[in-house]
Amino acid sequence: MSIENTGEVLEKIKIPQKILKQVGQAIKKFNMIEEGDHILLGLSGGKDSTLLAHILKHLQKHSPVKFTFQAVTILYGMGEDFSEQKAHFDAYDIPHEFIETEVFDLAKTKMNEASSFCSFFSRMRRGHLSGAAKTFKCNKIALGHHLDDAVESLFMSMMYNGVLRSMPPKYTAENGDIMIRPLAYVRETLIAKTGIENKIPAAGDEMCPGMIMPGAKMPHVRYETKEWLKMLEEKNPHMFDSMRKALGNIDIESLYLAE
Repeated sequence: MSIENTGEVLEKIKIPQKILKQVGQAIKKFNMIEEGDHILLGLSGGKDSTLLAHILKHLQKHSPVKFTFQAVTILYGMGEDFSEQKAHFDAYDIPHEFIETEVFDLAKTKMNEASSFCSFFSRMRRGHLSGAAKTFKCNKIALGHHLDDAVESLFMSMMYNGVLRSMPPKYTAENGDIMIRPLAYVRETLIAKTGIENKIPAAGDEMCPGMIMPGAKMPHVRYETKEWLKMLEEKNPHMFDSMRKALGNIDIESLYLAE
């Protein structure tokens, strides 16, 4: 982004056609966005959800399906500075609100010692997003997870939890919230490249609670899984495309399921 002091000239965000195509395919296949939807976007300020905000703005302008969205950022109460991100959202007319919470202080007394801060903060954030959806009268909640997240979660679940589980592009939570992941077919590398090319400000590790929380267990398992998959992809460049297809092409009869 470039905001010039002389006239506030904004550079147009250029979203690659490949991303728009993959997002469109996922939305269509899983019926993620329908006429009249009012969607709550969980906007962390990172590269994924920030780009998703721009994609939703693009779809609002070009899609025949009319919908609205409201972005919210959950603040954990640890002195986060999102001033650069706020300036970006305001400049590009992205409807956005910050929601103050005390999750950081709560974690010091309520978080199970055996849990990672990631899982605890994720649960708390999801709860606040659900509340925000009711406040803003949204009927769906959009998250910024991409294909890499889904594949990593699949392998982590199999190797460490003994269960075949991933991140569905669309699902209904136990509390009735309809969750959608429009970036489900998009690779993380393409998202990162697009963010850099457009100079989109993104929150980094300094916004991660684990960076300042005493004794926090860092999420080494996901990092190790990501590195392992990267090594496999070097030998099989089409691996993630195959994994995307596999996530929707399950041979039930070949699994260890009792009749």
